[in-house]
Amino acid sequence: MFVIVGSSVYTQDLTIPPKNYVDSVKTEASIKRKNSAFPLSDQDNVKNWKLLEKYSDEFSSDELDQRRWYPNNPKWKGRPPTYFHGSNVSLEKGELVIRVNRHGDENLPEGFTHTTGFIKSKKQFLYGYFEAEARLMDAPWVSGFWMTNVGKDWWTEIDICENAPGLSYNRHDLNSNIHVFKAPKDKGNVNKHFSRTKKYYFPEELQADYHVWGLEWTPEYIRFYIDGILFREAKNTHWHQPLEVNFNCESNKWFGALPDDNRLDGEYHVKYFRVWEPR
Repeated sequence: MFVIVGSSVYTQDLTIPPKNYVDSVKTEASIKRKNSAFPLSDQDNVKNWKLLEKYSDEFSSDELDQRRWYPNNPKWKGRPPTYFHGSNVSLEKGELVIRVNRHGDENLPEGFTHTTGFIKSKKQFLYGYFEAEARLMDAPWVSGFWMTNVGKDWWTEIDICENAPGLSYNRHDLNSNIHVFKAPKDKGNVNKHFSRTKKYYFPEELQADYHVWGLEWTPEYIRFYIDGILFREAKNTHWHQPLEVNFNCESNKWFGALPDDNRLDGEYHVKYFRVWEPR
């Protein structure tokens, strides 16, 4: 991903993620929800989580709650050729819905030919459990649920969901990535971007149904969940920066996710966003 801040453009050097799966997710281990008060992966609340209702969102209103969310990204206009435009974001039947090309006849900035949506949390979080139930877009855009904070001297990112199953060759790809673009001396002293990328095989087609995406983030580790299944754990060596939560769709040539005018009916649906802190 890249972000525009003021007049500066930050980029990362990536190539198409290789098709070497590190593991396969055992979907038979998925957890059935007993309640909504606790993370799906910890339905008995063994780790003593406290739901932060003030910052969670069931998306049950008629309009986006702008006390919680920016209705567009205030710092990044989009990765060409797809521009982030507020017209593509709506709340419908208790869900957040992100679509494509709802901007009508509005002229787009140079280099952009299509639009999609982006919402960003106004609250920054440091550690906790973050969860969303979503159905990814079945069209050639990346559906994202991720966290980042772009600062002059400190910029890290955790990608909870960054997948493009609208492309047939990506339907079973469960991507997981954590990035450090820069960090001050007392936070790791990073001057050159690095990432820890892993790809998992998901036996079902990811775009075919709703799935629950979870992140357990502590000072010691970063754990990734899908449908309550722990599929990745990483040691937390650098991710100690307060981060904002993002939901968006975007173009991304590294996933082959480039606009197709014959497939403009894609929709990214999110039923809820919930966040917990340990008591």
